Amino acid sequence: MKLFGARAGRPGIAASAHEAPEPAPDCALCPRLAAFRRANRSAYPAFHNAPVPSFGPLAARFLVVGLAPGLKGANRTGRPFTGDYAGTLLYGSLIRHGFAHGAYGAAIDDGLALVDCRITNAVRCVPPENKPVPAEIAACNPFLGAEIAAMGGLRAILALGAIAHDAVLTALEVKRSRHRFAHGAEHPLADGLALFDSYHCSRLNTNTGRLTEAMFDQVMAGIRRQIDGSD
Repeated sequence: MKLFGARAGRPGIAASAHEAPEPAPDCALCPRLAAFRRANRSAYPAFHNAPVPSFGPLAARFLVVGLAPGLKGANRTGRPFTGDYAGTLLYGSLIRHGFAHGAYGAAIDDGLALVDCRITNAVRCVPPENKPVPAEIAACNPFLGAEIAAMGGLRAILALGAIAHDAVLTALEVKRSRHRFAHGAEHPLADGLALFDSYHCSRLNTNTGRLTEAMFDQVMAGIRRQIDGSD
């Protein structure tokens, strides 16, 4: 069976069914992000202030890919989408659709657990103004590629926003021109894998009505069908 480049493994990236590489706490691949991280350690010494590791089991069939940690969200707590508004919508929907159980308490010790689901970001470190530049997205992409390679049972990926969508396609070595980002779109790929798109569940998008809870739940329902159909 032919695999995507990322799922077959990339040179210089060690990945197996039991682990996926994460950036070092003092990762220096992106000088601007490293400098911002150092400044935040001085300004907010109680924050995580390091690359935010993925959350959830590698054996999961569903992967959520966001943009990057928020300064006072995941960068503070050390868990993706935890501590800011985006997490309220994301984790609430995951619970409703059976991909998580417990209660989201906006804290890493809230006891919430993911079910057949894993969450990561295209960029693992918090960027200034929540805007990573192309070089930073590219520098972090091998980590995403290795993570996808390590998820042998993966059947669905949810990209939150166009940057995450493009990062996934790059990690899979799939031409972007074949799969344009559009909210609610489903992109069948190879090996039974499908890429789903949604606008990012940020407060900006929900406050402006660009993304509603019903719209987000509709995307999640499609992912649920994809997962259930692969049983």
